[in-house]
Amino acid sequence: MNNFTPREIVSELDRYIIGQNDAKRAVAVALRNRWRRMQVPADLQDEIAPKNIIMIGPTGVGKTEIARRLSKLAQAPFIKVEASKYTEVGYVGRDVESMVRDLLELAIIMVKEEEAKKMRVKAEANAEEKLLDMLLPGEADRSPDKLDKLESTRDKLRKLLRLGELDERFVEVETEVSNVPTMGVFTPQGNEELGMNIKEMFGNLFPKKTKRKRMKVSEARELMIEAEAEKLVDMENVTNLAKERTEQGGIIFIDEIDKIASREGLHGPEVSREGVQRDILPIVEGSTINTKYGPIKTDNILFIAAGAFHHSKPSDLIPELQGRFPIRVELDSLGEEEFFRILTEPKNALILQYRELLKTESIKLEFSDDAIHEIARMAKTVNDRTENIGARRLHTIMEKLLEELSFNAPELTEQHVTIDAGEVRRRLADISQDEDLSRYIL
Repeated sequence: MNNFTPREIVSELDRYIIGQNDAKRAVAVALRNRWRRMQVPADLQDEIAPKNIIMIGPTGVGKTEIARRLSKLAQAPFIKVEASKYTEVGYVGRDVESMVRDLLELAIIMVKEEEAKKMRVKAEANAEEKLLDMLLPGEADRSPDKLDKLESTRDKLRKLLRLGELDERFVEVETEVSNVPTMGVFTPQGNEELGMNIKEMFGNLFPKKTKRKRMKVSEARELMIEAEAEKLVDMENVTNLAKERTEQGGIIFIDEIDKIASREGLHGPEVSREGVQRDILPIVEGSTINTKYGPIKTDNILFIAAGAFHHSKPSDLIPELQGRFPIRVELDSLGEEEFFRILTEPKNALILQYRELLKTESIKLEFSDDAIHEIARMAKTVNDRTENIGARRLHTIMEKLLEELSFNAPELTEQHVTIDAGEVRRRLADISQDEDLSRYIL
């Protein structure tokens, strides 16, 4: 990620997302600015705050997909949350600070996996020695006359093990099992971590319990490598690295922010919505959140918010929160041409997904260009006539179109299936023309 230019980030997003160039450019610049900030003099770094983004656009146009792809590109802790899940302090629901705690937990998992990979070579060597001990149970007798013979046998077994010729043999491996009784801990709202800490405390009180499990050498080897790597990882170092990465590179994507936008002059639930905004504000502005691993500063975490804003507008957010999201990008609605491109161009194109799924049943599935155009036209028509759910409509239409073929696939003797525009119309015309039916089926 450190070496990606904004143009390269946009190019990578183009492989999966059609159109929405303004949104792609905005997130590309925001990500690149993270790297730029780390290159400036240390005394100036603290003065440069991330420029948070609001993405505005109807459902199904790519807001969440941009977030998902960013998480893979960023190589930084990334979490997607729904604003509607949080409630104002004093109401039952999730505390807004939990989004930062969840981000740190993800960072710890990420760093732990990276550290375990670094230790894999040593872990493999340790696991190999333990496996050889299991395969040579009589090795305890190390008298001088038997030592040479044992070493020779061990070397031969080691070669066979590395060649994979012992993979089908069975060994008994000791595995740890949880000895903590199942329990639920009810804690006050906003103190979810207290429940986790109580469970951990009880977990440490009960002695570790092991269980012998019979498995193939190939399975045992992987299990033992993981266990050995975990032992070699320094958890204190992992926690420190994860905290630093969360503070300096963390990204929080807040979806459905329009659901907490409060319309002027309304009361009741609107009060709680405004309260959630006021609770989110200090986190976005920069504050210190207490976690079980220590305090986390949110000053340099990048926040990307998104919402459809059908029944509200960004100006309905409280002014202070609006000010903390200086970059606003509007995503375009999708039409027939975009639907055609979505079906065919991305690396994970829908047409390709269904081809590969049916290939597992030895069926070669083909779509003619006119069939793809017809699917795109039908998706646009149904969106216009009923609710506009964007590209998600394509999933529904494709499922309905291929429902019979998918069901009968295991019994079909025909190995080559071609779908043309006539077939699309035959299967979907009645439903797409009947507004009531399309509302509930498509």
